[in-house]
Amino acid sequence: MNSLGKEQRGIKLVKISLLVASDGELTQPPQPPSPSPEGEGVQGMRQLKSIIMKKIVSIVFFSLLMMAGTGSQARNLWAFLSYSTFNSPEGPYIETYLSVAANSVKFIKKDNGKFQASVNILMTFKQEKDIKAFKKYELNSSEINDTLNLNFNFIDQQRIAIPNGTYEFEIQMADKNKTAPAMPYIQTIAIDFPADKPSFSGIELVKSYKRAPLANALTKSGYDLVPYTYTFFPENETKMAFYTELYQIGKATGVDQKFLLSYYFESFESNVKLNSYSRSKKETPKNVNVLLAEIPIENLPSGNYNLVVEARNQQNELVASKKMFFQRMNPKAQVELTDLGSTEIANTFAEKITNADTLREFINSTYPVATGIEKSFIRETLKKTDLKMMQQFFYSFWVARDPSHPVMAWNFYKGQVDKVQVNFGTPIKKGYQTDRGRVYLQYGPPNTRSTQYSEPSNYPYEIWQYYTLNNNQRNRKFVFYSPDMVTSDFFLLHSDATGEVNNPRWKIDLRNRIYTTLDMQETQVINSWGDMESDYWELPN
Repeated sequence: MNSLGKEQRGIKLVKISLLVASDGELTQPPQPPSPSPEGEGVQGMRQLKSIIMKKIVSIVFFSLLMMAGTGSQARNLWAFLSYSTFNSPEGPYIETYLSVAANSVKFIKKDNGKFQASVNILMTFKQEKDIKAFKKYELNSSEINDTLNLNFNFIDQQRIAIPNGTYEFEIQMADKNKTAPAMPYIQTIAIDFPADKPSFSGIELVKSYKRAPLANALTKSGYDLVPYTYTFFPENETKMAFYTELYQIGKATGVDQKFLLSYYFESFESNVKLNSYSRSKKETPKNVNVLLAEIPIENLPSGNYNLVVEARNQQNELVASKKMFFQRMNPKAQVELTDLGSTEIANTFAEKITNADTLREFINSTYPVATGIEKSFIRETLKKTDLKMMQQFFYSFWVARDPSHPVMAWNFYKGQVDKVQVNFGTPIKKGYQTDRGRVYLQYGPPNTRSTQYSEPSNYPYEIWQYYTLNNNQRNRKFVFYSPDMVTSDFFLLHSDATGEVNNPRWKIDLRNRIYTTLDMQETQVINSWGDMESDYWELPN
């Protein structure tokens, strides 16, 4: 057990989540429970009936935000968990990184006059109903002199040996000094390190690192690594540091042949590689090739991204890769236009679009599938740029997605834009500006679409299901609803997809038409005759 409270002092749990404004910009979320009010009002948010409705972006697919504790007088336990999987001569293991907000737990005065908090933690790994591995322990904070300033987190790291396989991972946490029951969280974890081909470990994000004089629980490859437990990078973070291991690369390249080890950012929505954030180096095969690297992110605009690591042989064939989702909030990022100025557009389809208003509308319509950098251009620069610059941007946009046939890519997308305009456009919004239109353009048509517009207790709503989404997501769903019942504009209320709105109270908010509650922790509603939202969520038609 490791408590690193002093080294992580000053990191606020609030920085793990984002809010999505109506135009897609990322803004600061409400603060977690705190003795001193620090949160600022969020501008431009939809005025919905509860604070949960402010569209907290969930990052549950790769990491976990937990709140434990019940009752209107009990402050929630705020914790954030991420993990990575590694291999070793003794076999695979999972490494967990847990961060607990000090202002969300109860500190007790000890015999020495100092104060300390304790959290009971139970982790289990199951296959079917069999427990294959578990860890039960007590996490103690650092001892502090007083409880006037609890604006810090204490961090824990654990290593648990576990064989290859797919597991149901469950973590239960409870404040030892409170009577609130533990709240479980469950997700599926796959561990797969094949013996006959190369593979990457998980990617561990790193807050700081230094050479280790003596090995300890934090040491890897001669370095002491302090984990960065979030997949959200606020604007005050200027770099991303990470650690990963590559196993058995020689089985694909030969022990005497060098290979190319690369790492870069790509847009999460469209998987477009960001060349400005790409690095590579030639390496000699080892049993374990270690990558401890940094990428500056001062100018990385707000958005959803993947960190990608990959290994290629001398024929430039991909032999191993790994991706990790992360989010960036950086409203001050400046869009770099120097590359656009050198883009050659002579005799291209973009050059033939000579009406500035038409081209500006075409560019605006690409917002749902744009990268963070492209979104910044559309938001901040598009209104004041000239025709040629717009033509260069538009051409570059589609070349990045289909270098061989950019005009075909645009024509197909335009057809989709026309389709969402017909189906989802409103008197005051273009189809691509609506939530349903954005999701359709970003992910394509859903595999199933359940529509209910006249249930007794619920607002009109739709539930969309996708069998597969990017980043190997399976069976993801989206709940849209129309709280005003007039404009036919359906807002995204809840989704279990990575990077999307995750609202545990969605059933309550859907039923706010007749049902209200003052308990912000309540997530379930009383069954009502004729309302089918739970059935459609579990088994949509």
